[in-house]
Amino acid sequence: MTTPVPHAEIDEITDDATTRDRVLRLIVELGPISAAELARRLNLTSAAVRRHLTTLQGEGQVEARDDVPLAKRGRGRPARKYVGAASAHAQLGTAYAQAALAALAQIKNQLGEDGIEAFAEARSDEMIARYAPAMSEAGDDLSARAETLAHLLAADGYAATARPVPGGIAVQVCQGHCPVLHVAEAHHQLCEAETRAFSELLGVHVQRLATLASGKHVCTTHIPVKIPIRKDA
Repeated sequence: MTTPVPHAEIDEITDDATTRDRVLRLIVELGPISAAELARRLNLTSAAVRRHLTTLQGEGQVEARDDVPLAKRGRGRPARKYVGAASAHAQLGTAYAQAALAALAQIKNQLGEDGIEAFAEARSDEMIARYAPAMSEAGDDLSARAETLAHLLAADGYAATARPVPGGIAVQVCQGHCPVLHVAEAHHQLCEAETRAFSELLGVHVQRLATLASGKHVCTTHIPVKIPIRKDA
């Protein structure tokens, strides 16, 4: 008969850098997210999660936010949810960013802003070519297409999820991490070209509500799902 391991010992076992990295990655992917939801998804105790959150906050990797607007708060402590801070993206890896920035600086010196625009469009064209077969398999249902897009982006390192909007009129694709964030911060054309690529892949006009490059904690793309897709998509 196996003797159950006390929660205190489990907490000590899970109190390591590997588990903390899992906590950070989930916050970046799904934030804003509560400590209770993190504990549930990672099968950890609340005490273990809160220790990791304290460490991550101390390192400047995550930020805590009140989940209820100030005007609507009642008595008691407001709910807290966590998002990835800007430094978390460096933690998750952008090793080639400096090389890319140097290359784009050369392009800009030789070709000006038109050269940067051409680079951004070529990068988006490559994304469209790779994603198009899977998007076609998703059929004409825009919710399914949004889920497929999120899955493809996640496989490319964007920590993407598809989140239905209440009422079922839209889906928001949220990218919690951007592998080219530092490049996009310097050259906004990458975000603009990516948004146009999403629109082409989905077959409807989409709206970018927020971007990591503009200082938000996530890139959010709003996708209406109650309209027919374009026939050429």
